[in-house]
Amino acid sequence: MPEAVLPKKRVLLVDDEVRILRIIDIKLRIAGYEVITAMNGEEALQLVRTDKPDLVVLDIIMPVMDGFEFLKQVRAFSKIPVIAFSAASESLDQAIQLGADAALAKPFQPDELVPAFIIDYTYV
Repeated sequence: MPEAVLPKKRVLLVDDEVRILRIIDIKLRIAGYEVITAMNGEEALQLVRTDKPDLVVLDIIMPVMDGFEFLKQVRAFSKIPVIAFSAASESLDQAIQLGADAALAKPFQPDELVPAFIIDYTYV
């Protein structure tokens, strides 16, 4: 009898910098994850509701709706794990206070994100 194949875990990646989105997207796909992307918190909030990701990887400083507002709103209806990242280190503590499960300072290597964080939060 063939071995059961587990469905790919879905990661919502949110950042307004296209270059960063592409690099992390590729890295996550290579690691075996399904990736959906958003360029701001407003898009991300809608995708949490409609696409039901298993994890959100969230930049804090973005236009339209920043990561702080996203965290406030998503925590009103969901306990989805959120990994926040930002170039402004003071933003990371605030993100944790608003409900992020983990935080990572920019710049970082995509390899730091995938094994250290993603696995912990998508296979709990």
